[in-house]
Amino acid sequence: MLMSRRARRMDKKHHKSKVPALNLVSLMDIFTILVFFLLVNSSDVETLQNNRSVQLPESIAEQKPRETVVVMITEDAILVQGQTTVALDDIGKSSATVIPELKRALQLQSERLIADTGNSNRNSREVTIMGDRTIPYRILKKVMATCTEADYGVLSLAVLQKAGGSES
Repeated sequence: MLMSRRARRMDKKHHKSKVPALNLVSLMDIFTILVFFLLVNSSDVETLQNNRSVQLPESIAEQKPRETVVVMITEDAILVQGQTTVALDDIGKSSATVIPELKRALQLQSERLIADTGNSNRNSREVTIMGDRTIPYRILKKVMATCTEADYGVLSLAVLQKAGGSES
């Protein structure tokens, strides 16, 4: 049976009007890139390194920590930026208020900070002290005095944020 010209033209048009299938591979690539972008650029992360040997005290403070030099006081040593500087046994035996090894390590970090930012203002240098809740106050006092002696103007104590608001 012969088709007329009009019938052939309508048949071709009918076959062309089918919707092509979606190319899901490129769509999956776009979503994968989007997921990686969101994971890398998520800004609500904890900026302090966490050590299982240090149990921080709790607080209801709302302010989030900033990037600073971190001094960690564990049960047996003091660490600056994760590197051991002095053992706690040596501090307990000494009667001096300033810990020389810690001061040297903090001054080294201070020189690196000045080289990176170019800002030599003492009041703008910050240090965060992470100490276990069972650390004696006399050791904490010596660490704070050493940080001040090493020209750090702002001292912060790291705490765990308590859930909830103010308690009565």
